[in-house]
Amino acid sequence: MTTTSEALRELRRPETIRERCETILRAGIGGELEHFSIRLERLPEVAREVAAVTLSTYPDRRVPFHGRFRHFQAGGVDRLRLLEDRLEGLSEEEKLLSRVELAIASVLLDAGAGADWRYREEDSGLLFSRSEGLAVASFHMFLDGAFSHETDRPLQATTEGLSAITTEKLGRSFQAGAENALVGIEGRAQLIRSLSQASDVRLGRFCDFHREEISARELLAAVLERMNLEDVWPHPKAGLVPFHKLSQWLTYSLIEPLSIAGVRVSGIEALTGLAEYRNGGLFLDLGVLEPKHAAVIEETHPPSSEVVVEWRALTVALLDRLAPLVRKELDMDKDSLPLAKILEGGTWRAGREVAERLRPGGAPPIKVSSDGTVF
Repeated sequence: MTTTSEALRELRRPETIRERCETILRAGIGGELEHFSIRLERLPEVAREVAAVTLSTYPDRRVPFHGRFRHFQAGGVDRLRLLEDRLEGLSEEEKLLSRVELAIASVLLDAGAGADWRYREEDSGLLFSRSEGLAVASFHMFLDGAFSHETDRPLQATTEGLSAITTEKLGRSFQAGAENALVGIEGRAQLIRSLSQASDVRLGRFCDFHREEISARELLAAVLERMNLEDVWPHPKAGLVPFHKLSQWLTYSLIEPLSIAGVRVSGIEALTGLAEYRNGGLFLDLGVLEPKHAAVIEETHPPSSEVVVEWRALTVALLDRLAPLVRKELDMDKDSLPLAKILEGGTWRAGREVAERLRPGGAPPIKVSSDGTVF
């Protein structure tokens, strides 16, 4: 008899994500899904689009891993240099904790912002939206000490500091208001406050990083265990389907700060593609996925809806099938272009560019009602 803890561990395994998403894809290939038809013959077109975008962004083919730190360079501004200047004089452990805490706070504030919200950076004057805007806003929020309870130690996220984050405080930092609405701002504030339970004093101590190597699977397990970011939904073809989008996005995003500190993250290929609207939108916009009825596109769906769960599961499974086609287009192998680099090069970027060609403001093809805590 399976215990609750065993069932929970099963739902947190990357292998379970892949298996259950693949089950839904196979059902779709067999014409058994309610909401989407599958056109695998159109995957090569998607691969060509992703390869072209990758080469445009990284002409030397030196693609970094997908991670939040890339977004801190939005608009061509070297904000990471600003971070390192601020960290000067701190111990190496303090620097690691600060980088890790910045990554955590920024990733967990990264659920969809909505089409209308914008953030204007004071120093550069640049205007940002969506994920890059959330990244730049959260970066400055962290540098301003918003997550720390000690005014003389701003570059940290502490239990007391996190628990003091209110909707109003978050709104001021993100320039949100009636004329600049940020989707799910209350949920975001609640999510940040909940992080105060993830560690005793410093958020960055959620895992032991005093080692030379940590596996991606172990890192993901620690994130899920300490931060309580469950992302599991039912579907009639596969039972409970886990995605853990924010948790895996965070795990990917911790690779860079850990590598700076000399900690190697191994087994990154165990993680899956991310079940989010840019990756999923790419497959819809280029015809690999076809809605079976008008409500898929016309109505707004909650994250728990069968439409959204089906879409996200198909996204994860299709990313695995797309990866070898992209490598072939770029004449690269799995070692030089693992899935984590295809995402960066890559699928989310191509998804955004295609969306901007097709719809005003680059809105995703499916409307999802978000509370700011899922994707």
